[in-house]
Amino acid sequence: MEEEYIKLIFGLKIKQIRTDKNLSLFGLSKLSGLSKSYLNEIEKGKKYPKTDKIVLLSEKLDVPYDHLVSLKLDKKLAPIGEILQSKILKEIPLELFGIKESNLIDIIANAPDKVNAFITTIIEVAKHYNFNRESFYLSSLRSYQQSNYNYFDDLEQQVVKFCKAYHVDLNRPVSSKELEEILVEEYGYKINTSDLKKHKELYDLRSVFVPKTKTLLLASDIDEAQRIFIYAKEIGYNYLAFNQRLYTFSWIKFENFEQVLNNFYASYFAGALLLPRAALVNEFSSLIKKDTFDKVAFIKIFSFFKASPETFYQRLTNLLSKDFNIQNLFFLRFTYTLGSANYYLTKELHLPNQQSPHGNETNEHYCRRWVSLKALEEIAKSKKDHVFDLQISQYPDDNVSYLVFSSATKDPFKKNQFRSVSIGLLINKQLKKKIAFLGDAKIKKQMVGITCERCAIADCKERIVAPKILEKANKNKVIEDVVSKLTAQFS
Repeated sequence: MEEEYIKLIFGLKIKQIRTDKNLSLFGLSKLSGLSKSYLNEIEKGKKYPKTDKIVLLSEKLDVPYDHLVSLKLDKKLAPIGEILQSKILKEIPLELFGIKESNLIDIIANAPDKVNAFITTIIEVAKHYNFNRESFYLSSLRSYQQSNYNYFDDLEQQVVKFCKAYHVDLNRPVSSKELEEILVEEYGYKINTSDLKKHKELYDLRSVFVPKTKTLLLASDIDEAQRIFIYAKEIGYNYLAFNQRLYTFSWIKFENFEQVLNNFYASYFAGALLLPRAALVNEFSSLIKKDTFDKVAFIKIFSFFKASPETFYQRLTNLLSKDFNIQNLFFLRFTYTLGSANYYLTKELHLPNQQSPHGNETNEHYCRRWVSLKALEEIAKSKKDHVFDLQISQYPDDNVSYLVFSSATKDPFKKNQFRSVSIGLLINKQLKKKIAFLGDAKIKKQMVGITCERCAIADCKERIVAPKILEKANKNKVIEDVVSKLTAQFS
């Protein structure tokens, strides 16, 4: 364990034993002959006493020496010990969120009972919602993105510098050929497109990087857009000089938060390289100035740059807040298997915070009126490669509406599986001023809910199950009102 954590565990034990015996720091000081300030630093985890001092404290507190020096904590403090021994505080870059680890340790030392209750609650919630370390890391990453409105100017500037250094023209689409040449000539890569397909267990993977020989194994059936993105991401890892990285795409596992963060940075770099900021802002500006929505022009933007719909929608989340001052938006990615009754939300981002719709409902049925799910349903029934739809989704419970763009495509690596990506923009006075086609009568408007279990729309033909959670809440409200009246009557 980290030395500072050993100090902290010892300090927590001393403080717990002292308080259990109703001793103040002053009282323990008089009892042991050790100064109050010295004892205070021990309890805060700043100092670890020498053996003779531990023996003295053991005698005066009437606690076995072995118990004091053991790293085991009793049930009351066990959750704190789990957190400390897991080293999770070391793996998460707290400085990203403006938190110093030393301050966090001080909080734990000064209020162990309260912190213990909080940690225990977190652990219980995590168990209930099948929350694991990966979920924690990805939630931390989303929080980091949200706190920066998913725009990172340093990465934007790095892409510009890279393009100048390697004479990449930002006014035209990049090709996989020119990116492959940079990987091979500049970074010593070997590109292999034949061996990955020999292993059926790896059919879900698009690429595997072997660092020892700098071999990039590619799936043989990826399209040009996927190949360009993979190459751009590999360039991002190298140009940004990241040593901690993931070696498969899509990722299988990660060891620490730095790998998760660097994977995001490299992906951001790739998106900014494929869809240059200036060009994309210019194209989108022209689109939103039209009085009617131009579907062909919308699709043409990412088709021209040879980017996938997901790369394009993700890139919009970077630039809408910065260049258009549209800061209330969400991004969703759903997956669906043909013949299944379930849709799975596999990726989400909410700016600036958690808006509707969101993906934290467990074992509930997402609203089938969402354009995201309707696009998936349509592509699963058709032979199309891409289904696009646009909708104004009105949430009566929250009294808000979103303009939602959605694209659904087949998953090229999984048979009978499909995915949709959507971006929703909160409709307010500001958005109405910026997007001229919001008044287009051809844009469908739909009343939607979040999940069937919570939905108050009475005449919904798409409903899968009854609104049991809402009904229970309404029933409790009626009971509460009657109890209030009785209380008033007999008071």
